[in-house]
Amino acid sequence: MTDPITHLIHHPYRAPDGFEAPQPGIFKASTVFFPSVAAMRSREWKNKSAYTYGLHGTPTSYALEERIATLEGGTECLLVPSGLAALGLVAMSLLKSGDEVLLPDNAYSPNKAIVEGELAGWGITHQYYDPMDPEDLEAQISSRTKLVWLEAAGSVTLEFPHLVEMVRICQRRRVLTALDNTWGAGLAFCPFDLVPGSATPLGVDISAHALTKYPSGGGDVLMGSVVTRNPGLHLKLMLTHMRFGIGVGMNDVESVLRSLPSMALRYRAHDEATRSLAVWAQTQAEFVQVLHPALPESPGHHHWMALTGGEVGTAAGLFSVIIDSRFPQARTDAFCDALNLFKLGYSWGGPISLVVPYELESMRSAWPQHLLRGTLVRFSIGLEAVQDLQADLEQALLALR
Repeated sequence: MTDPITHLIHHPYRAPDGFEAPQPGIFKASTVFFPSVAAMRSREWKNKSAYTYGLHGTPTSYALEERIATLEGGTECLLVPSGLAALGLVAMSLLKSGDEVLLPDNAYSPNKAIVEGELAGWGITHQYYDPMDPEDLEAQISSRTKLVWLEAAGSVTLEFPHLVEMVRICQRRRVLTALDNTWGAGLAFCPFDLVPGSATPLGVDISAHALTKYPSGGGDVLMGSVVTRNPGLHLKLMLTHMRFGIGVGMNDVESVLRSLPSMALRYRAHDEATRSLAVWAQTQAEFVQVLHPALPESPGHHHWMALTGGEVGTAAGLFSVIIDSRFPQARTDAFCDALNLFKLGYSWGGPISLVVPYELESMRSAWPQHLLRGTLVRFSIGLEAVQDLQADLEQALLALR
């Protein structure tokens, strides 16, 4: 090589092996080099024994996949660009024309949009079941039912289902179960081992997780994961993942890897602050109902307790309130607008507290019997001091009154 540019591109230096540091190395690649044609033809990426193309993984993405699988109690993991992409990947991999999927009526609204939009257009039907009634779930399962979505706790309203019984029903009827496990995050309970210590393991087939939330923790990364213990299911998911060219950026993977070691500490901090504020909210006359699984009065509290073995376990940093129906929507909006520390914004799990008012009637097939009438507002509690957040809520209530 005589030209210095060619020499720069094909420089012979290779760093020595043996370097170790707290964070894994970041390998960004589309092209992956092969030492020979034989290696190019023989390398296998499906079992992570080698590398073939950046879209199929680098040491960086493999590291995060393995850690997320361990976090959730699974054995196999795929990374996708968002939590919603995780839900979509499950549907595209496991459902075909003529199949039916069941969702709880309190499901994450974008998941409802998938089944009502794309899946319906592909000839895949859907039904919504009462998330607090396992018998209603079983009654809706038919020979066409191939997948049941579960949420624990429910999106926005945070009721906690009888998850164990629902999984038992689906296993008995030989229907696959997929759990949106963003709330539990692998820390509140193990989705693949819902009855710890049991001689017969009981758990979901698939866990979908928005890593955007607690694993990231900064409110600045979009990513999702799909975890399973079933090699056959994982292969189906992986092949769809490959065919659609679904990938994630290694800079985003790096961000999540950096945040994972502090995830449990942050989850507990969010949890403690949220419970404190939820208990305080119960004393405010304007809030006719406070929804949080750890509150004895909250729908499904005993189901949440059962998953923790009767102990007071951990919970995500979310709680919702129902504002008395005597206040019009405009007053509720004014309450939300009057908040200073709480920012109006979607998502959760980051350092800044958030608030969103919801029009629940447009999100459900009917008003849930276990909820009082009024306007629902959901709070995501960040990492600010609890006394400051409470003071912010107190001053905003003046706008409501």
